[in-house]
Amino acid sequence: MAFPHRDSVQRAVDLLGVLLFDASSSEIARVLSSHGEPDVRLSASDVAELRAAAVELRAAFAAPDVASAASVLNALFAAYAGPPRLTNHEEGYGWHLHADAADDGPWGAWLVTSSALGLASLLAERQDVPGGLCASASCGKPFAHTGGGSPRKFCSPRCATRERVAAHRARG
Repeated sequence: MAFPHRDSVQRAVDLLGVLLFDASSSEIARVLSSHGEPDVRLSASDVAELRAAAVELRAAFAAPDVASAASVLNALFAAYAGPPRLTNHEEGYGWHLHADAADDGPWGAWLVTSSALGLASLLAERQDVPGGLCASASCGKPFAHTGGGSPRKFCSPRCATRERVAAHRARG
């Protein structure tokens, strides 16, 4: 069965990957555009709001166990979410679930609610933490656990290889 919120989880990972690491507003807009957001124009306050939201969402990826992740997500829902609603954005995007207040609401609330909804669905489906933070000391980027197999420690094969090579050199 396909995971229905995979897109929102991947968008969260990609956005946190730039928002937590001081990317420019044009880089942030590029990530948003790559995930289907049309005509993205971000003010300085929009960027600040998105960065603050990313810091809050990071806690869900940093959670050490499923109960902690659920607690973080529940706290985000309590702080940000309104009643669930279906929307197609009046532009034919297809009906999908939102938990934010309005289609044209603040960027930060949208990022938190849409990401938390996807991460919570992933947690419920897998009965495990929805993601993690890269174990590479030089990285720390978030990643999602969307597939099967053994738990991941790194955000990418590149980080895993870099750490393996460093460990090998340290032994030799």
